[in-house]
Amino acid sequence: MSTQLITADTLRFTTAGSVDDGKSTLIGRLLYDTKSILEDQLSSIEKTTTRRGGKFDNGVDLSLFTDGLAAEREQGITIDVAYRYFTTIKRRFIIADTPGHEQYTRNMVTGASTADLSIILVDASKGLQTQSRRHAVIASLLGIPHVVLAVNKMDLVDYSEDVFESIRAEFVAFCKQLHFAELDFIPLSALEGDMIVERGDKLGWYRGKTLLALLETSSATERTERVKGEFRFPVQLVGRTKMGRDGGYRGYLGRIESGHITVGDSVKVLPSGIEARVQDIVLLNDSLRTAAAPQSVTLVLDRQIDISRGDMIVHVGKEPRVTNQITANLSWLSAQPLATNRQYLIKHTTQSVRAIFEGIDYRLNVNTLEREAGVTTFKLNDIGRVRLKTLRPLMVDSYDVTRETGSFILIDEVTNETVAGGMILGEAANG
Repeated sequence: MSTQLITADTLRFTTAGSVDDGKSTLIGRLLYDTKSILEDQLSSIEKTTTRRGGKFDNGVDLSLFTDGLAAEREQGITIDVAYRYFTTIKRRFIIADTPGHEQYTRNMVTGASTADLSIILVDASKGLQTQSRRHAVIASLLGIPHVVLAVNKMDLVDYSEDVFESIRAEFVAFCKQLHFAELDFIPLSALEGDMIVERGDKLGWYRGKTLLALLETSSATERTERVKGEFRFPVQLVGRTKMGRDGGYRGYLGRIESGHITVGDSVKVLPSGIEARVQDIVLLNDSLRTAAAPQSVTLVLDRQIDISRGDMIVHVGKEPRVTNQITANLSWLSAQPLATNRQYLIKHTTQSVRAIFEGIDYRLNVNTLEREAGVTTFKLNDIGRVRLKTLRPLMVDSYDVTRETGSFILIDEVTNETVAGGMILGEAANG
């Protein structure tokens, strides 16, 4: 199936770390050394570098390749998620470059939510920082299977193996409770180019892969698991289609969030529980025999059913949990603290429902991973476990099973600000 071929060949990864750890320079080095920079862009950056008196690689300030906003350059920090794309002969890559400053942890959550791999940068001269640990915790909560600790700026510590091994040991000890499927460590210098695309000649004691070689061989598990998962089709819109095997029919438009569907399959509409069969699958001007995540299609059923936006179509016998009570890991993203005595709007798949907090189980100390009980609020960047009750039932899966139906955001109805991101836990955690 073409969808599987596309997703298997693309690796999505995120970069995160503290301020000045060198993320922008690292990505610039990847793009520059893989010759993924357009000539006109390269010329413009060379002029900017010269104007500032910079003289990095061949007269080019590599960090400028990822500075897309004027405010970023003025403030000296990246303040948004910048998506970059490049290709080698082995695969395609999508990079989510996320901010280092703790004020913008919410952007790291956004950028990492669809990643297969996370690169966490550490300045070799400074060692692990609180923000480095926070990013590791978020990567774990988001279910990113593969984390690479990139110990950058090795040139500042004379390429010391002892410094690298000390940071490596500290991070290994911290991650014992985070349960990553894969954990790799690379010493490098983004500024000098050592161990990014080329090995360089300063890190002869390191026998592992370069960063690019590791990225080219890492498994894009999230994409393939999405296709293999149970069929989940949140309805976005109901309309009439002029296409179809027998003419125009009422159709249900949306994106397949996981799994696949075939004409003739028995399906159930939630939350009503009414069953039907798939009569047609329409994509633009074509009728398909089968479709899979993440395709956006129109489903035509063999009977007329009262279906509206926010309903979900699933395979019979493979239903998600329908509930108005959920337990979730929550990352608080707002400068305005959580108020448990007020309502928030929970946005889950294609529906938005009012929700209230039934309780906070604990807040996680990102330095020690200790679960702090007895807290009554969350502040900016706090992470912990909460219990929520919704006005209408949601159709949910555990986040570790299906990200798309196991995640949500909370919205402040007054300000319309996104205040939190949540990862739904399984039924055992709700008991």
